[in-house]
Amino acid sequence: MVTVEYPLVVGVDGSDSSLEAVDWAVDEAARLGLSLRLVHASLWERYEGGLPSFGTGRPAEEVLAEHIAASAAERARLRDPELKVSSEVVPDDAVSALLHAAHESSALVTGSRGRGGIAGMLLGSVSLTVAARAVCPVVVVRGGEPDRQGSPGRVVVGLGDSAEDSDAVRFAFREAEARGCGLHAVRAWRRPAHEHVDHPLIADDAAGAGEERASALLTDALRDAARDHPRVEVRRQVVEGPAHKALLDASSGADLVVVGARRRHGHVGLQLGRVSHALLHHAGCPVAVVPRSD
Repeated sequence: MVTVEYPLVVGVDGSDSSLEAVDWAVDEAARLGLSLRLVHASLWERYEGGLPSFGTGRPAEEVLAEHIAASAAERARLRDPELKVSSEVVPDDAVSALLHAAHESSALVTGSRGRGGIAGMLLGSVSLTVAARAVCPVVVVRGGEPDRQGSPGRVVVGLGDSAEDSDAVRFAFREAEARGCGLHAVRAWRRPAHEHVDHPLIADDAAGAGEERASALLTDALRDAARDHPRVEVRRQVVEGPAHKALLDASSGADLVVVGARRRHGHVGLQLGRVSHALLHHAGCPVAVVPRSD
């Protein structure tokens, strides 16, 4: 049976943020041996009264859409002339175009804010919606340039229940191996809310049991992928406290932070938990949201 290697797909809209996503995706595709597909969504055909562009006789919106896609492709080829790059203009809204493309993508890559974003917003609505609903992994490129080019860096993965996070773990190991860097696996745990602070020995026993359970779950979650990627050096960390805070701290200076997200079949709307939301809005590096099924 032949395995189909889907391309890495990038949503482009001409914004600085989307061009940064193109740069990140070029490097990523080269590391993984994938082709790159650039997608620009445009509804220019709906503008019945669109004015013709000077000297072309075509609607200005059509010319602009083609220019955005072609410019992004040229940027990608200049960054890596050997990479196979294609670009296209899709007659749809950005969210629908990218969610459709996700079905034949190894991963989707977006910038953190779009061309039409409101100044001061931490994350664009397109990136948030695509990360919440896509059937493939979604990488939202954010953080400073030094974080994305640091070497040797590290990949961070946040772990919840081992069975639910297996896709995210495999994704994180693959990323670490491709980059030749270490993997930092983080699992947070919380003390039971009913602990009696006036009984320190009981509290200490409960805390110790909670930490041991978290450590055991972390080991279980990593076991299979660690066996399949023996060259990846793994640092395990069990942290008491909120998971989103632990991962935000770990994302500082990292190359990538990876989390899983459950897709609830038959549900509509956003399907991201608190941890994913916090990372997508505040992480100090690109964030990969890897879907997991019920």
